[in-house]
Amino acid sequence: MKQSTVRAAPGCAARALVICLLSPSAMAQIQQTPEVIVSATRFEQTAERLAINASVITAEDISRSAARTLPELLGTRAGVVSRDLFGNNAALASVDMRGFGATAAQNTLILVDGQRLNDIDLSGVQWSSIPLDAIERIEILRGSGAVQYGDGASAGVINIITRHPARGGNRASVRARYASWDTRELSGSVNVFGESVGLYAHARNFVSDGYRDNNHNRGTNLGVRATWSGDRADATVRIAADRQGLRLPGARLVQPSAGINQLTSDRRGTSTPLDYAQRNGNQAAADLRWQLGAGEFVLGLGYRDKDQRSYFDFGGFPDYRDIALDVLTLQPRYRWQGKAFGADHAAVLGIDVARWDYRLLRSNSAGNVGRPFNTIDATQDNDAIYALDTIALTEQVSLNVGARAERMRISASDRFDATAPGGAFGSGAPAASDRRYGHAYEAGLRIGVVPDAALIVRTARSFRFANVDEIYEPSAGFTQEFQFLRPQKATTYELGIAFGSKLPWLQASAFRMDVDDEIRLDPFSTGIGNRNMPPLRRTGFELEAHHALGSSLQISGSYTYMRARFRTGVLPGSVFTSTEVDLAGRTVPLVPKHKLDLALDWRIGAGTRLRAETAYVSAQHMENDEGNTFGRRIPAYTVADLKLEHRMGAWAASAGIANLFDRKYYAYAIRSQFVADRFNAYPLPERSFWIALEYTGL
Repeated sequence: MKQSTVRAAPGCAARALVICLLSPSAMAQIQQTPEVIVSATRFEQTAERLAINASVITAEDISRSAARTLPELLGTRAGVVSRDLFGNNAALASVDMRGFGATAAQNTLILVDGQRLNDIDLSGVQWSSIPLDAIERIEILRGSGAVQYGDGASAGVINIITRHPARGGNRASVRARYASWDTRELSGSVNVFGESVGLYAHARNFVSDGYRDNNHNRGTNLGVRATWSGDRADATVRIAADRQGLRLPGARLVQPSAGINQLTSDRRGTSTPLDYAQRNGNQAAADLRWQLGAGEFVLGLGYRDKDQRSYFDFGGFPDYRDIALDVLTLQPRYRWQGKAFGADHAAVLGIDVARWDYRLLRSNSAGNVGRPFNTIDATQDNDAIYALDTIALTEQVSLNVGARAERMRISASDRFDATAPGGAFGSGAPAASDRRYGHAYEAGLRIGVVPDAALIVRTARSFRFANVDEIYEPSAGFTQEFQFLRPQKATTYELGIAFGSKLPWLQASAFRMDVDDEIRLDPFSTGIGNRNMPPLRRTGFELEAHHALGSSLQISGSYTYMRARFRTGVLPGSVFTSTEVDLAGRTVPLVPKHKLDLALDWRIGAGTRLRAETAYVSAQHMENDEGNTFGRRIPAYTVADLKLEHRMGAWAASAGIANLFDRKYYAYAIRSQFVADRFNAYPLPERSFWIALEYTGL
């Protein structure tokens, strides 16, 4: 299915940041940082022996940040761009790591406590189901994770770790927030922990009219994490549920040849007053852990389901969809730690099994969905085995190696009823099945070059299978069919350096990623839909740093340079769009070349803190402009946010300003394939305000 979803000098700013943070006086004032635990091997361990490019966002980082949603928070880190359509509680937002543009959601794997949130369709992650208050830390693994987690980790992995009862003490809190556009949010949590049993529970309700017309958003979510620990065994169970109802305002049309520019004439308006989407989701997961001699065995079990309903009027040609999807996972794994061949090893061996069931009902209205004109059913099985080893070659040098083999099997059918309401002009796809294989590996060296500094050299291979929405397409004769695609393959080469023995105070990395058979939409060629693209190459540089300027002031920031280009290739196109679209050397749409984030955290006095954040994103080609011929790009933008917080005893009050300088900008636009100067854009909110009050007690 086809998915349509004032320039600065970033180089100078980035150089100034590096010079400041690398000066002798700066290096002399580096503070000792706490030990950071990561689960990059699917077992918790310190990061000091791992040859990975990782960032860890702690609960304290989250509390200080001016970000209101998880994508906003992630977008402040190097190599990560957050892209929003409406700016309303991250509804239909996406996170792009290492320049995948429109297919970002299919190439960055999102996990919660090690369980994947990415589905086998194009619906994307429900970001609002993960409240910031419920997060203990976030691990961002750039360019790695395919060995551990498999399909869809080409750009990397983001693992969101929820709060563990043992680390929170006995407490309860409640928080209320009010913001522009009649936004109201109420949340609460409770944490209790005894000698061996603990419980953390949270709940939240969110309601907002939204910046745009027809963009009302209402969502609720709740979650519970229970733990038990014994002498040689422990168990964790997590249950969560979320509900969302969202009105969809659509895009704003711009066509200079017709004198149309809704970005200026009616920026907040809607052209789709009838469109909406609803989503309900539930999930449950358990990790059962045993100490077995010198090793540790974990049995992971997971279940997740979702029910989505959406309606698009399409100017009187309505499309109503009801999607049900569920997945069962089994994840046994074992870690052995010991000495072999004269070196210390931490070896992991694991198996991943997942079964997906998917059903899509298509009709012309909610009232007629009981008799749909298309009923698409699909089952998908993924089976994989993987192994990892972290080898301490010397006190200063460690080697990380790993490999994974995965098999995917899918069977799909489409029952068509031409007599159903709205079915007169449709068609059904013949039943079909497919089997594909994916292989991943990684090898990396971490070399201690000077005290508290390490050089990281690594290479990795990843893969991605096409999902069910990407293979269900109209043929050249405009009849539906299942168009199976080859697995996408990516090979990454990376060189980096990190300063700081525990949590790096500065880390930089340069990389190259070569991608073959990348799965993307071909917007020009009739009867193709999504296809395996000609080869692409992504090269980039990522920098993150933070520094304490005395006891009350801290500065942090990140800079990303990203270049994503097609190496060769021509799209055949069609008479309806363009023919022979040359891709060689063209830039991938929706990939900015520069991104710069800066933050200043000032402890004004006892209990009072001011946070200032600014982000610059350079211009980028619009979606559907693979040939870079449109002549207009999404403009560069700079936005700034402020947050003031005061804590007194059990109470905390905060207030913020988002988009401080009232910029009129947008982060997503799509060009027309048929009209030379037409495009649709999704304007984001102008200046807005919020206040919040929180109480925490025993």
